[in-house]
Amino acid sequence: MFKISVFSRLSKVSLKTLRYYDQIGLLKPRKVDHETGYRYYSADQLLEINRIFIYKELGFTLPQIIHLLHEDITFKDIQGMFKLKKSEIQRMIDMEQSKLARIEERMQLLDEGQVETLQEIRIKAEDAQQFLSLKAHGREEDIPDLFRTFNHILLKETRQLAQSPQVVLWQEIEDQEDEFEFEVGYFLSRELPSYPDTFQLRTLPPEPMMATMTYRSDSHFARTACVDLAKWIEKNNYQIKENEPGREIYLPLSTSQGTQLMEIQIPIIERN
Repeated sequence: MFKISVFSRLSKVSLKTLRYYDQIGLLKPRKVDHETGYRYYSADQLLEINRIFIYKELGFTLPQIIHLLHEDITFKDIQGMFKLKKSEIQRMIDMEQSKLARIEERMQLLDEGQVETLQEIRIKAEDAQQFLSLKAHGREEDIPDLFRTFNHILLKETRQLAQSPQVVLWQEIEDQEDEFEFEVGYFLSRELPSYPDTFQLRTLPPEPMMATMTYRSDSHFARTACVDLAKWIEKNNYQIKENEPGREIYLPLSTSQGTQLMEIQIPIIERN
C-alpha cells in the first residue's frame, strides 16, 4: 500500500486531483486511516489510473468514465458508449472539415479580391414568426413600390412597424425567368389592433436550417446574391427545401443614406 503522496509520484497525478477523484467516486483509496485521515492506494490502482487516462484521451467525460469503470457494466454497455463517442467525434470532424472548407473558400475570395466586411454566408435556424403580409407578383424592382403600397394602406399602424425589418417572401413562377410570387410585410412582435382584409396574418413555421447571405444593397454582391448563395448550397452538399419560399430581410443602415443591410435566407436540407 502507498501513501497518497507516494502514489501521486508514481501515477504522475497531483494530490489535488487524487482527492477530487476520491470525492466524485472515480478512484477511491483502498484504505483510509480513520484516526489520521491518511489515504492509501494499492499498486493495481495504477492500472485504473492508466484506464482513466486512456478514456480521457478518447474524449470521455469524468461521469462517463465512472460508468465505464463500474464493476457491473456489461460488454454491451461499453460497446454502446464507444459507438456513441465514435459518432460524436465523427460529427466534430465533419464540423471542423466544414470550417476548413469555409476557410479555404474565404482565402480564395481574398485572393480574388471579392470579400467585403458585411458579405457572409452561414447556416442558422429561424424560430416561428408572426407575419403580416400583402401578396403580389412581379419583378424584383417592384419590391419598393409594393412596400410603399403596404405602408400607405396601413398608415396608422406603420409607426408600430417602423422599428421592424422589411421582409419579402418569394417563390419563382414556372416559365417566368424574372417574375416571382411575393409576400411583402413585417414580422410582428405584438398584435395590431386592426388591418384590412387584403392583408394576411399567419405564423411562418420554424426553419431548422437556413442558408443565409448578408451584404449591403450598394455592394456588387447585390446583383448576384441569390445565384451566389444557390451555388454555395450546391457546392456544400445541401439542397434547397422544396415548396418553401426564400426570404429577404431589409435593415436600414444609419451610417449610409438610402443603403440597406440585406439578408437572403433560403431553407435547405442535407443532400442524401
